[in-house]
Amino acid sequence: MSGLTLKGFTYMLLIAFLIWSSNFECCIARRGKHWRNTRTFSSSLFKKKGKSYNGNSHNKNHHHSGGSNSKPKSSPPSHKSTPPPLSPKAPPQHKSVPISPPISKPKYSPSIPPPKGNNGEHSTFFNVLDYGAKGDGNTDDTKAFQATWAAACKVEASTMVVPADYIFYVGPISFSGPYCKPNIVFQLDGTIIAPTNPNAWSGVTLQWLEFTKLEKITIQGNGVIDGKGSVWWQDFPYDNPIDDEEKLIVPLNHTQKPPMPVQNEMGRKMPSNKPTALRFYGSYSPTVTGITIQNSPQCHLKFDNCNGVLVHDVTISSPGDSPNTDGIHLQNSKDVLIRNSKLACGDDCISIQTGCSDVYVHNVNCGPGHGISIGSLGKDNTRACVSNITVRDVNIHDSMNGVRIKTWQGGSGSVQGVLFSNIQVTEVQLPIVIDQFYCDKRTCTNQTSAVSLAGINYERIKGTYTVKPVHFACSDNLPCVDVSLTSVELKPIQEKYHLYDPFCWQTFGELRTPTVPPIGCLQIGKPPNNRIQTDHDIC
Repeated sequence: MSGLTLKGFTYMLLIAFLIWSSNFECCIARRGKHWRNTRTFSSSLFKKKGKSYNGNSHNKNHHHSGGSNSKPKSSPPSHKSTPPPLSPKAPPQHKSVPISPPISKPKYSPSIPPPKGNNGEHSTFFNVLDYGAKGDGNTDDTKAFQATWAAACKVEASTMVVPADYIFYVGPISFSGPYCKPNIVFQLDGTIIAPTNPNAWSGVTLQWLEFTKLEKITIQGNGVIDGKGSVWWQDFPYDNPIDDEEKLIVPLNHTQKPPMPVQNEMGRKMPSNKPTALRFYGSYSPTVTGITIQNSPQCHLKFDNCNGVLVHDVTISSPGDSPNTDGIHLQNSKDVLIRNSKLACGDDCISIQTGCSDVYVHNVNCGPGHGISIGSLGKDNTRACVSNITVRDVNIHDSMNGVRIKTWQGGSGSVQGVLFSNIQVTEVQLPIVIDQFYCDKRTCTNQTSAVSLAGINYERIKGTYTVKPVHFACSDNLPCVDVSLTSVELKPIQEKYHLYDPFCWQTFGELRTPTVPPIGCLQIGKPPNNRIQTDHDIC
């Protein structure tokens, strides 16, 4: 009986062991399946994190000029940071899907859609070097710039890159719409130089670099636009228009500059029409910031028929005796803001012409030059309309004029709503000027009609002058009205010119505070025969 019992017990133990072994293998099998799922899921997370990380890394390097436009490869590059190997039973990865995107951007071509930014809009970079530009200062890079613009123009919010440490020789070129996408950035960090060979300027060329009919175009960077203007200035030493205020400046030896002869046409090398360095025409919300424009043959920066203009932190530089080299020229443009800029040139630092309204200028350093001017207006019996102009917090030094309004006899229209405020002048010949008899020719005929001036306000104009503190010369037929002066303090410095007292002619308004020197010539109130403006005058 005991033997049977021992055998039975042994048999039961054997059965229990077999059952336990079976359960252990099942548990091992389930555990292995669980591990495989975990590894597959972790690999998926790694791929997602890797994509996000490399995307951020890509954004940090997107300004790199070389790799930003490399050609797309047929297969993605391998990366050292690959995920851990998968379990043999895990589904295989597809080789056509990269673990993370390549760092370099593909070069744009019409057959390849441009990449999209985080906001869903197209955003990419077009480097002029990738389109054949050499940037050696000698090779003509005009065609390369045209090709780069043509590509960037098709992509909204794109950037045309002119990289640093290169000098690009570029002839006259038009960066034009109206079929360009909006929000294009012209990133200028290198130097662009103009041709000095007359053959490059054949035909009638009034602009060098022109941006036309564009929406929200921005030119920015630390680069330089060099117009190489000296070859033009030397070629035309005698026949440039003169500034009419020169006749008010008399040297102490009682001599004035003799009329200069007109140079013989046969002696000229460059064309008769001197180009503007950088011009915007018919554009909405153009912006220029950071760059330097220097030595333009004529005007440096011009806006014509533009709305929403923004210019800030720019430098404009040319010699004080360079003829007709206005710094910033505005014409038929509205909603303009110019601030925090340094302007040195041979003519008006800022010139505000007909058709301009809602212009705000502040924190500008002007000099040398001819000051900040409204006009000249009404030339050749034309109609001129200018309104709502504010110039404030400005430093003007070593300049012919400070703040000036100049109009021609025979014109029509009006200038109204002007404020010159907090202007510091240093050794300026004529700090405050209104000249309704302006003429840049040798002789001009007297005419009765004029551009009317009303609501011209001067406040806190302080500093030193070398010829005359105030010169108000208004029309006999249409006097200046509502001219006010507040806190004007101007002290003379005797240098090489005759000093003169303030001058007023047909100028009516008020002295809101005493002035230095006293401006007793201003007529208080309204003119006795104040003529009501006609439809011909009103803008």
